Amino acid sequence: QVQLVESGGGLVQAGGSLRLSCAASGRTFSGNGMGWFRQAPGKEREFVATISQSGNGRYYANSVKGRFTISRDNAKNTVYLQMNSLKPADTAVYYCAGRRVGGSYSYTEGDYDYWGQGTQVTVSS
Repeated sequence: QVQLVESGGGLVQAGGSLRLSCAASGRTFSGNGMGWFRQAPGKEREFVATISQSGNGRYYANSVKGRFTISRDNAKNTVYLQMNSLKPADTAVYYCAGRRVGGSYSYTEGDYDYWGQGTQVTVSS
């Protein structure tokens, strides 16, 4: 079992930066592919970024490619999402997600078994 807790959300002006963190509990964090998703008001939850167990494999949504960077520190059981050049369209609740042990990175929401409670990111124009 893996429990996920996000932090780092907040209010930022367009063009600014934020770094989200996702702290995972459980002994098997390093064996889990991880991802970030987001849900804007009135919209479906959508994929943002994903990272493999080792951190060598990463994949991004086209809308954030070149602006966001996903990383992980397995020694700290933490996944990060560095968000630069933020836009009002990035406003959403951001969720951290984890796969079962052995599952690699994936952009498919249904592949994830563990979810955090979400953290709000608001970008003002």
